[in-house]
Amino acid sequence: MARTQKTKPNQTDRLLVIACGMIAREVLAVKEQLKLDHLDLTCLPAEFHFYPDRIPPAMDKAIEQAKADGYEHIFVGYADCGTGGLLDRICEKHGVERMAGPHCFAFYQGMDAYAKVADDDMMSFYMTDFLCRQFDAFFMKPLGLDKHPELIKDYFGNYEKLVYIAQTDDPELDKVAEKAAKMLGLAYERRSTGYGDLTTELASAAAHA
Repeated sequence: MARTQKTKPNQTDRLLVIACGMIAREVLAVKEQLKLDHLDLTCLPAEFHFYPDRIPPAMDKAIEQAKADGYEHIFVGYADCGTGGLLDRICEKHGVERMAGPHCFAFYQGMDAYAKVADDDMMSFYMTDFLCRQFDAFFMKPLGLDKHPELIKDYFGNYEKLVYIAQTDDPELDKVAEKAAKMLGLAYERRSTGYGDLTTELASAAAHA
């Protein structure tokens, strides 16, 4: 369950972002970059990346809790993220907005840029800074690849390349992505995207708070 930062009842001058745990570091980076001092952050578990059906009910409860805590301005730090429109229903129910797009891989690149490569990327496996940092925890161990590398073909056999969407310039993360591509038998491409539309959408949400 999401943990919301404490605030005074009826406090109306702050914006609460309820985000996926996978983008927490990036939201805080944008907050610092744009000096959004009135932005607060709470996150749902990053593991919901694998269980998108858990996102809408958890978000429903998180928004209700945030309103009970006195927040009037709330922004959902998720794209659709595999919920099949169910997250949009929760947003409509509470009158809040979410990140535009199908997933973070799209909004990090920027929706306009993503639209140009989406068809060509159909057979691509995306990684982000977070997924590079958590590659073992999110892929190797849950999929059993650390003990059964022969399963790589079963899980990744339909992919053609690994695309690392880089939010920062970190040589250590580059190494992880390159190593992952080699291990998975995929071609490798690195795209330096920064925070993409996350920056503009958080700025817009904060301006209206």
